[in-house]
Parts: sequence; structure tokens; C-alpha cells
Amino acid sequence: MESSIETTERSSSSHTLVVMAKAPRPGMVKTRLARSLPVEAVTELYCCLLDDTMALARSLDTAEVVVMCPASDVEELNRLGRSVANVVAQKGEGLAAGLTSVFAHFTARAGQRVIAFNSDSPHLPASVLSSAFEALNHHDVVVGPTNDGGYYLVGAKAAHPTLFYGDGMGTKSALDILLERARKLRLSVAFTDPFYDIDEQRDLVRLAAELRLAPAKAPRTALWLKRWGEAVAQLPTGADDL
Repeated sequence: MESSIETTERSSSSHTLVVMAKAPRPGMVKTRLARSLPVEAVTELYCCLLDDTMALARSLDTAEVVVMCPASDVEELNRLGRSVANVVAQKGEGLAAGLTSVFAHFTARAGQRVIAFNSDSPHLPASVLSSAFEALNHHDVVVGPTNDGGYYLVGAKAAHPTLFYGDGMGTKSALDILLERARKLRLSVAFTDPFYDIDEQRDLVRLAAELRLAPAKAPRTALWLKRWGEAVAQLPTGADDL
């Protein structure tokens, strides 16, 4: 548990790190991985990724950590007690609505710098999150691109309702669409280091290799990978298999 002093310091912080999460319901999380692994195992993997992501988020002493999720998931995430953070319901359905909600809700405080971070990159160096907040000192938006054409984080210091509007979320063109909208809004954009999240089979195989060498990066996920290592090692990773 955090002390009252730590809680007060974080609640008054000018940095807010919002983890985008879902309730870990079988068949509703990591659905692409569930094509090749048992759905119960994939659900457990999501829980591990979320737990490790929250540990990473809490390692930033200067940031207030919050979870945002669909309204239907708030009660379950609170009941599980996984986040050790405030859980806030987004307005509307889908990731675009969630991201719009993040900045509408948390940039209401003057001078607030807000980063929305996915729940499946717990192996990201904490220094990258710190650099994302620093980038907002000089830019309107900061983006962390993924290798598959999406992004693992996006930050801003004001709400821009049309930035995430419409389709394209979760596709290989998501980053390009975001940058085009930022250009039309005349927003300056900074980038953090490209990284990978855990959406597809090759991502999980890559993570398994990384955590074998450095399990402390994401210890809960590393334990899951030990149990499921043989099955993960057999996953096809070629482009034709995805």
C-alpha cells in the first residue's frame, strides 16, 4: 500500500499516466493469440501483462497512475484489485472513445501532461515513459510508435476531440492516421523510441526470448512464459501464419 504522503504527492502531480485496460474476461482479451493458445492461458497472460504494466507505471514516482477502461469493466477491475490505482470509466465504446476520454478527463487541470499507455508493454524501459512526459514540455503531442504501424503510447497536454475520431484504431495504419490528423490540427508531434507490444504470435515469441535473459523486466509475465514456454516456442511467426 502507498503511504498517505505518496498518494498526496501523486494526486497533485502535473503528470498523469493512464493505463488503458479491460477486464480479463475469457475470449475478450488478446483474441489474436487465442487462435493458437488455450483461451484460459491467454486470459492469464493478459492478467500478467497488466500486473507488470502497473508495476512499471508505479515506478515513475513523479506521475499519478490511473486506469481507464470501458464502463462495464470498472467493477470487475476494482474487485480484482490488480491495479492499485483509481479506475475511471471511459465514455463510449472502443479504443478511440477511450483515448478521447483520457484527454478530455485528465487535461482539464491546467498544465497537466497526460500519457495514455497500453497494458501490454510491461517490458518497456521506464526511461521511455519519462522521456514521453519530457517531450510534452516542447510539443503538443508525443507518440510511441510500434513496429506494426500502431502506437503503444500517446500523450498530450490538451484535449483534441477529433484526433482519435473514426476508424483506423487497431490497424496497421493507425499511426499514419493519427499523424495526419495531428497535421491537420497543426499540432507539433514528438516521438519516443519505436517498440513492440504483445498482440500477435511473433510478439510473444520475441518477448519470451527477451524475458529469458532479463525476467525482472516483467516478472509475472516471465513466470507465465516459463509455464507455457513449450507452447510459445512452437508458435508460427512467419507473415503468412498471422
